[in-house]
Amino acid sequence: MFQLTEEEFAALRLQFATLKTGRGQHRKYLPYVFTELDAIMAATLLNSPRATELSVYVVRAFVELRGMLSSNRELAGKVNTLERKVSVHERNIAELVDSMAQLRPPRQLRLSALSGF
Repeated sequence: MFQLTEEEFAALRLQFATLKTGRGQHRKYLPYVFTELDAIMAATLLNSPRATELSVYVVRAFVELRGMLSSNRELAGKVNTLERKVSVHERNIAELVDSMAQLRPPRQLRLSALSGF
């Protein structure tokens, strides 16, 4: 068991979208939390059917959390790769537009178009 830092607690409050009003608004102390292994050890020490049920629930929650983190890392890597590709394509398109602008002759005003004035 360990105590959260101010930054961790702030991130946790943002993640769960807790309200600023009501209970828990003014905390005197930062909350204590368990790691996955600590939660299993506590459930083992309690040695009751309910503790066993909760330890299985905690383990499943941690497994799901690990899966989500892994998935998010993969997604972040793919987004990063895509951003690099788009950046390269944007530069290439800008160079192409500049090259086309240099090849095109400058526009000249036609006197016939101005004759109506």
